[in-house]
Amino acid sequence: MISTESIRRLPRWTTSFGPQIVLALVLGVVLGTAADALGGDPETDPNWLMTALDTIGSSYVSLLKAAVVPLIVTAVISSIANLREVSDAARLAWKTLLWFGITALIAVLVGLALGLVVQPGAGTGAAAPAESYSGTQGSWLAFLTGLVPANFLGLQVSSTVVDAETVRTAVNFNVLQVLVVSAAVGIAALKVGPAAEPFLAVVRSALAIVQKVVWWIIRLAPLGTLGLIGRAVFEYGWTSMGGLLAFVATVYAGLLVVAFVVYPVLVRAHGLSVRQYFSGVWPAVQLGFVSRSSVGAMPLTQRVTERSLGVPRAYASFAVPLGATTKMDGCAAVYPAIAALFVAQFYGIDLDVTHYVLIALVSVLGSAATAGTTGATVMLTLTLSTLGLPLDGVGLLLAVDPIVDMGRTALNVAGQALVPTLVAQREGILDRELYDAPRTGDPFAPEAPETAAAPGTGAPEAPADPLGAPAGGR
Repeated sequence: MISTESIRRLPRWTTSFGPQIVLALVLGVVLGTAADALGGDPETDPNWLMTALDTIGSSYVSLLKAAVVPLIVTAVISSIANLREVSDAARLAWKTLLWFGITALIAVLVGLALGLVVQPGAGTGAAAPAESYSGTQGSWLAFLTGLVPANFLGLQVSSTVVDAETVRTAVNFNVLQVLVVSAAVGIAALKVGPAAEPFLAVVRSALAIVQKVVWWIIRLAPLGTLGLIGRAVFEYGWTSMGGLLAFVATVYAGLLVVAFVVYPVLVRAHGLSVRQYFSGVWPAVQLGFVSRSSVGAMPLTQRVTERSLGVPRAYASFAVPLGATTKMDGCAAVYPAIAALFVAQFYGIDLDVTHYVLIALVSVLGSAATAGTTGATVMLTLTLSTLGLPLDGVGLLLAVDPIVDMGRTALNVAGQALVPTLVAQREGILDRELYDAPRTGDPFAPEAPETAAAPGTGAPEAPADPLGAPAGGR
């Protein structure tokens, strides 16, 4: 029998989240390559290893998606209500939105610059799609009408005719509509005042329960990573990129420039340590990379923003959920800028200054269209339709979308933690002692209770960090 003492002597890397994710990435690539070598078609005739990896990856994503709606509803209502605890709440809110726009504008300018310099769509040799893109074509009218909830929960029902006797019906949530409904309820509760306290108490309790469930799901991230990466390797593979390789490389170059040049400059300009910022936000960035969902990573993003970066909880619980649905430097700034230029270059269409201004405007104002979900097809169609570019380009880029989406979402998450940190620093409410503290704990460590139990009362002590570090933070 293994004793508790022997478990505690295990090397830290065996139980730390970061090394587990890295190991899962490596194993995923190896198993994905092995699945591809075994033969078979991922769509029509998958082999047993393909099926296993696909089941693991899709099941993990399904778990994340299942928690999205209750998480958004409870988090947004609670976050808006928490503004009562923050002095100058209106000032913080508009400054947060202002910095969302500023960082998005910088990111889209980086994307435009790289797209013009690299010319990823020029001379690719890739064949144009035989058929026009048949998906939803984004437009400003569709986006604005999509804001109006069809029902309280933002439910959408779609039916697909499989054959003469079978009709498949699916129920989906419009995340953007859920956000609108939740924001309206939160503002109403804020205006009602003391009479809304019983309702808000229930919502806060529900949020705590939902977050606990989400923590359990997040702890499965290494297993989900293995399946998701393995699936991407055997289904898309590097060889399938062909002429799109330059596009993928350009997108990742833009993401890296924003993450490791623009963000550090902003952090240093506010008198903060770049190293502390990256070490604090890194666990959430890792989860965003593998899950491809800003909303799915939101609980961890909020936790590291509070406990590692020192942003006050009352403000972080407002800014991070808002950012998880509207702050998309990867999906809604760098990516659509480069993708629009790629499509124009691919079809030999010349763009002028007006087109570049439209790209920037769409990227800064239309980022809410991505709604924190995986993928940025809606944002891309919105950009292309606004510019009048062929929507065939959407179908052309879908083949490599899962590969670039991982990097896009990682940048989204980094930006969603960055803006609250910068605003808190500018307003003088950032806990610098916590921000500058050594990163000895773990973002998954249970939080210590607000009030410690008195000695001898028999009350339970604060739970210890399961990884061996003291449970601290906020």
